[in-house]
Amino acid sequence: MKKILVLAGLLVGMTAARAQLQPAGLDSSPLDISYYPVNYPVLKIQDKVNEPLVARVVYSRPQKRGRKLFGDFVSYGQVWRLGANEATEIEFFQDVKIDGKTVKKGRYTLYALVNEDKWTLIFNKETDTWGAFAYDPSKDVLRTTVPVEKKSDITEAFSISFQKVTTTTKGTNMVISWDDVLVQLPIGW
Repeated sequence: MKKILVLAGLLVGMTAARAQLQPAGLDSSPLDISYYPVNYPVLKIQDKVNEPLVARVVYSRPQKRGRKLFGDFVSYGQVWRLGANEATEIEFFQDVKIDGKTVKKGRYTLYALVNEDKWTLIFNKETDTWGAFAYDPSKDVLRTTVPVEKKSDITEAFSISFQKVTTTTKGTNMVISWDDVLVQLPIGW
């Protein structure tokens, strides 16, 4: 009888321990990371890096799921975290130029003021925050306005990526796309 009780106790303990090891439910807005140069970590392990690491953006990817997004789900004229969950963060690994102004090497939270025809992108020095609930404009480093481009196709999952500029200047465009909207932010160095 003693052996049965010990065995039963072990089984209960193992079941409880295993239940604690189960992952939480999947987030419907998964975390993603984009680099410039594009695919930098893969290029690095393959020893194929031919230009220095300039930027990394970390963000969550909400889905459209049939919703009316801009002007409804994302309100016009109000600060938005530029994604879902934690506020989007961008890190520059060297000083860069945005809208003719220098942004120092470092990590920033990236917010947006969304309007129908233009977005104001906000670089803020307060990092590691959730949403835009604690947004403090006194900590803004830079605000810049970019035009909205309407697309004929729909981007289901919110996306931020970098595209190399093909001119003689060193630079990239940070491309933000969701639904039928696309904005591009030129970044130079």
